[in-house]
Amino acid sequence: MSERVMSECSPEQIHEPIRELLDSLYRVDSGRILATLIRLLGDFDLAEEAMHEAFAAALSMWPKNGVPGNPRPWLISTARFKAMDTLRRRARVDASQDDLVRYLEAQWSSAEKANEEDFLEDDRLRLIFTCCHPSLASEARVALTLREVCGLTTEEIAKAFLTTPRTLAQRIVRAKVKIRETPIPYEVPTPQELPERLGAVLHVIYLVFNEGYSAAAGAEVMRAELTGEAIRLGRLLAELHLTDLGPEPEVMGLLALMLLQESRHAARTSPTGELILLENQDRALWNREQIAEGVALLEKALKSRRFGAYTLQATIAAVHAEAESVAATDWRQIVALYNQLLRIQPSPVVQLNRAVAIAECEGPEAGLAHIDAALEHGELTNYYLAHSARADMYRRLGRTAEARASYEKALALTQQEPERQFLQERIQQLK
Repeated sequence: MSERVMSECSPEQIHEPIRELLDSLYRVDSGRILATLIRLLGDFDLAEEAMHEAFAAALSMWPKNGVPGNPRPWLISTARFKAMDTLRRRARVDASQDDLVRYLEAQWSSAEKANEEDFLEDDRLRLIFTCCHPSLASEARVALTLREVCGLTTEEIAKAFLTTPRTLAQRIVRAKVKIRETPIPYEVPTPQELPERLGAVLHVIYLVFNEGYSAAAGAEVMRAELTGEAIRLGRLLAELHLTDLGPEPEVMGLLALMLLQESRHAARTSPTGELILLENQDRALWNREQIAEGVALLEKALKSRRFGAYTLQATIAAVHAEAESVAATDWRQIVALYNQLLRIQPSPVVQLNRAVAIAECEGPEAGLAHIDAALEHGELTNYYLAHSARADMYRRLGRTAEARASYEKALALTQQEPERQFLQERIQQLK
């Protein structure tokens, strides 16, 4: 649970089982609760403040009164009352707030009925579409949604954008100011408006999954609550017929990609939490049901011939998933797929991944040349995986000094503990 909530209750007020339950609710459900409150209140900051007050109230009241049968509706209802109290206090000094209080009181009586009739059934998905309004700059839409709706930190989002936290924070502030001053309404877009926002929505879900699949910092390689939420949102999108031709191919492509990547979950770390590279993973631990579902979705997307970058990435993941070992992997097909991906979505990260695949086909010297070419552009300078890949090429070539320097550079750039342990072991092995 957030430090802000914990600070609002004294230690003697917190019963340990209740605290653990609320920790779990906050971790799993706070994003959806916040999304519902933003829809009801129409204000990010007021909704966030009210949600924290509701969790603090639960910490104080549940040990005495018992846990309600439906905790999430209780938290939403309590937060609404807390928000109304805040607005009433403001109304005492600002007459314009009084009209807002009366409006919200009138609207809330029918809020649940309206929710059932909305085109989108999930508040969190609805709010992601709302934040991805075309009036906002593309990167600002994604950054705002990841920060305010999906709960990622500014540092985590900055990592995904290969930029600094300060630059990222400025984008988010500008987006919130524009929403307030334009004003951009907090409403569900019509079915006709949804497709033009789909690209940004898919990007948001993709970045949420990536942060869950490879956490920016902390003691664990993965954050299962984020990968699970991204897949859940992907399934909701796949159920929507956004075009007359049925489900959008790129929605199926993204869902396929996430399922194929998630299928490796159990094999990516040892029982004690150490990172296990793809080449050393026990493929018997890969989830075959997720692989089968991902491949089936991928085939549908490919048959449409209207696919894009997510479907191509899913195809690369499928080549890995269907190979019995690293040695049996069709690396030339993977290089060809990366060539196509670079044509439609030029990216330094795609260029880096292609370089690693080239090394498997043509040897580490060729891979190193392509990694150096990717680093020359400057966008990967602070991306630890680029330096880790470069170090691996030097290691395979027997150039120990250069390998050690690159591993140390990668170590200085990562905050994820399993990655740090892995890199430290590699450095020790070189010595």
